[in-house]
Amino acid sequence: MEDLVIRNARIVDGTGAASFFGDVAVKDGVLTQVGGKAGTARREIAADGALVTPGFIDIHTHYDGQVMWDKGLAQSGWHGVTSAVMGNCGVGFAPVRPEHRDRIIDLMEGIEDIPGPSLRAGLPWTWSTFPEFMDVLAAGQYGVDIGAQLPYAVLRTYAMGERGADNQPATSDDIAAMAALVKEGMHAGALGLTMTRSINHRSVDGRNAPGYDVTAEEPLALARAVGETGRGVLGFNLDFDDVDADIALLRRVRRESGRTVWVLVNQQLHIPDRWKAIMAGIERANAEGEPIVAQVAGRPVSILLGLTSSRSPIFEKPSYKAIAHLPLDQRVARLRDPAFRQKILAEQSGYSTEVNKLYGTRFDRMFRLGDPPDYEPLPESSIAAIAAREGRRPEEVAYDMMLERDGRELFFMPAANYASGDASLVMHFLQHPNTVLGLGDGGAHISRICDTSNPTYMLTHWARDRKRGPTIPLEQVVKFQTGDAAAFYGLGDRGVLAVGKKADLNIIDHAALHLHAPEMRYDQPAGAPRLVQRADGYIATILSGVPVHENGEATGDLPGRLIRGAR
Repeated sequence: MEDLVIRNARIVDGTGAASFFGDVAVKDGVLTQVGGKAGTARREIAADGALVTPGFIDIHTHYDGQVMWDKGLAQSGWHGVTSAVMGNCGVGFAPVRPEHRDRIIDLMEGIEDIPGPSLRAGLPWTWSTFPEFMDVLAAGQYGVDIGAQLPYAVLRTYAMGERGADNQPATSDDIAAMAALVKEGMHAGALGLTMTRSINHRSVDGRNAPGYDVTAEEPLALARAVGETGRGVLGFNLDFDDVDADIALLRRVRRESGRTVWVLVNQQLHIPDRWKAIMAGIERANAEGEPIVAQVAGRPVSILLGLTSSRSPIFEKPSYKAIAHLPLDQRVARLRDPAFRQKILAEQSGYSTEVNKLYGTRFDRMFRLGDPPDYEPLPESSIAAIAAREGRRPEEVAYDMMLERDGRELFFMPAANYASGDASLVMHFLQHPNTVLGLGDGGAHISRICDTSNPTYMLTHWARDRKRGPTIPLEQVVKFQTGDAAAFYGLGDRGVLAVGKKADLNIIDHAALHLHAPEMRYDQPAGAPRLVQRADGYIATILSGVPVHENGEATGDLPGRLIRGAR
């Protein structure tokens, strides 16, 4: 007798092949039948034509801290994720010496917008080395399987102390010590080594991330160390100020390590055509036998602005700062007062940064997100365009719009991949042969970005609902976040529905699949806020044969475990 049989499902197996109908059977956490008519089981679920897919694999998260206090990781589980990879962008929490803990927390807060007070309250620090960190993870039980990567910025600080954190040159002994730590981490089960060399990645005090401007020999030496273990992938964040030089570095890393190499690629608003040179370099590398993979996003990368976000068009106005500490309902009441409205609209903001100035001035790049949310809005629906049609100042339109839905309305402000005013470039990236889907950023940027819902968005917008251009076949959309993701990290035990594979599954009513607007919760350690986003339409998410979510609610079972290395 099987443990579980799902009857009469539309099976999308994660390979990209055409879907088909049949039963899916599970025993002892493994798939025993995919298609056809299965026998009896201790439990049966009538799919009645609903989709059955592999569990989704999110390869770009920052749960390194959150996993210590939030074992369920429901914000990913709500969207069908059964495996999540953290340790991206060169940051994490191991290896870390006790005297460097505050530095590393400040680095994570500065780069990934995870509040320092939450991290200080929630991290138990029962480890120092990376193998010890992995042992702590291995002792836990989770709502998803967790994979960890080795973060270079943290490793450099561990190996070199303050010299490493301050980006002082590494000696040959320093590099040898870091290479030894890399090998130790890879043998402990790290899925890869990640590095940042981006000027945008800074600690909360404005210092560049460790490793930012070091000579190429240092990352190359560590790449060779990864290659010597025969394990894992190598991931990079680069600015591509010199596209040829950065592509040359990636190609050297690939040659000298022999491992899979990936790099984040987005279209930046202020340099909208640079991506073309980057992708041309990646295409040349692949054609010449040095494969490089671009990790890309499934929708425009955006900042969410509003009264429930940490940023808004008025958040640096003096009068708003005076009430910013009040509960939302009290702030809304004050903001609706005509005299207070007039006062704020007349004030000048003393913008603390150029980025913050954008939030109060670029109304041509701000759109009502709405509920259900619209991530591909028309240019004529921008706040600036509405203001022009109505003969009002954009500031007035934004002010009034923020008060909609009792102050819970959010503005969608695309920061990347939307220079053309639509998502055509996102589609181009998704379908490019040298890309992999990522950048969900679960656990990061928690008060202004909410892209953890990408798996649901992929199935709704790209495979069903898009109005402003072509869609993508459902089977391909599923493959992006299952079979492709598993193959990328060498997780051969999951990602496709086949006999003998791990029983990580989603049962989805695709016609009813619906993404809600993000909402703010205050449930992190030290009361810190985070944006979360729910979805309807998931009948069940099953991890290792055990239902972890049914009809959108967690079951309480936590079968998730640490993924130690490739499978």
